[in-house]
Amino acid sequence: MEGFGIKWKIGRSVAVIVWSFALAAVFVSAERSLKEEGSGLIHNASDEFEPTFLFKAANFLWQSNQSGYQHVWPELEFNWQIVVASIIGFCGAAFGSVGGVGGGGIFVPMLTLIIGFDPKSATAISKCMIMGAAVSTVYYNLKLRHPTINMPIIDYDLAVLIQPMLMLGISIGVAFNVLFADWMVTILLIVLFIGTSTKSFLKGIDTWKGETILKQKDYKLLPGESDNEEDGTQKTVEEEVSILENVCWKELGLLCFVWVAFLAVQIAKNYTSNCSTEYWVLNLIQVPVSVGVSLYQAVSLYTGRRRIASKGESGTNFGVGQLFVYCLFGVVAGVVGGLLGLGGGFIMGPLFLELGVPPQVSSATATFAMMFSSSMSVVEYYLIKRFPVPYALYLVLVATIAAFVGQHVVRRVINILGRSSIIIFILASTIFISAISLGGVGIANMIGKLQRHEYMGFENLCKYEA
Repeated sequence: MEGFGIKWKIGRSVAVIVWSFALAAVFVSAERSLKEEGSGLIHNASDEFEPTFLFKAANFLWQSNQSGYQHVWPELEFNWQIVVASIIGFCGAAFGSVGGVGGGGIFVPMLTLIIGFDPKSATAISKCMIMGAAVSTVYYNLKLRHPTINMPIIDYDLAVLIQPMLMLGISIGVAFNVLFADWMVTILLIVLFIGTSTKSFLKGIDTWKGETILKQKDYKLLPGESDNEEDGTQKTVEEEVSILENVCWKELGLLCFVWVAFLAVQIAKNYTSNCSTEYWVLNLIQVPVSVGVSLYQAVSLYTGRRRIASKGESGTNFGVGQLFVYCLFGVVAGVVGGLLGLGGGFIMGPLFLELGVPPQVSSATATFAMMFSSSMSVVEYYLIKRFPVPYALYLVLVATIAAFVGQHVVRRVINILGRSSIIIFILASTIFISAISLGGVGIANMIGKLQRHEYMGFENLCKYEA
């Protein structure tokens, strides 16, 4: 029954997203056609052929010789915009890295509204900042242990299951970023983010209540707290060890293999023509690589040879349906990340929490997976020349420093208050703020394009030039 409930929720979410796209398509198509009819641009009354509504909608959504993308790259110079953007970017990276979401929902509006990048270039630079924050956060976490179990704070088995599918989704999402119009992205973003932020907030409330009960019972096993040994000495639950002792090298090797394979494909694609036979063959190579590694891990989890150790004793009971759903969520997280310029943690964070993974481990593992996926996105966007390198390097430096500072400060606060639910509330707040900021910017841009009668349909992926 539990598996059926999960499948039903997924089906319902997909149906809502598809329905939202359909409503938006109807709205903008009707709006555009009415304006064109008023100016006498559609048809003459004497014409025998009267186009149907569906024909008008199709014409709105696809014209092979039209493009709505305009390339806008401001110069990198010291002014009030760069100062304000640096402050917002610093805060976004700090909170995003703690929540395990990257902070892209804050970066993209900052890059478009304050600095002045076009939305799609802002998406690419956002990925650069997410990569810098993820690398910094992973370095910080590599020395930390699980808050209650003798294992690293990063769950490598969970990462091996999710990360290859995340990488596959990223490649699809980057292609969709070129193909989709901005209003389509806005609709998807609002629906997805409102749902995930609400779910995460409710999970945070439940975790807070559980921590309160534990405190009342004087039972404390939170990060940085201590447990009395029989001899009266104090033992630190979350301790730091050397990186070499704390890395699971076999799992890391599998993740690096997937990353290198995808990198080779992206470099090879750069020497082929768009939509040529070689282009599609190289794209399809990514499928067996990612599916093969995730399938190997899924089979190992199903047979009990591997386990999601961060869940404790319940980390071995997985059905086929559950494992399929988790892999599917990995693909969805990648698609959303590549499409919107986000880290994928907006999907993975709430998913890991629903799995019963502790908040600290959820954040650390999501960020670990994002380090691979975001760096691959940066390579893909660089190859299609979607961002200016000097600006990207500066903002990567800002995000890298901010993530390290944010991790250090928030971990200290958790140790003082004894409440790891703070991480969940940071996650939910970051997702909600991102929904408001990105959704607001997207709606404003959509209204502006409608008023200017600009083309708002799909882009031509095969004719795309940077």
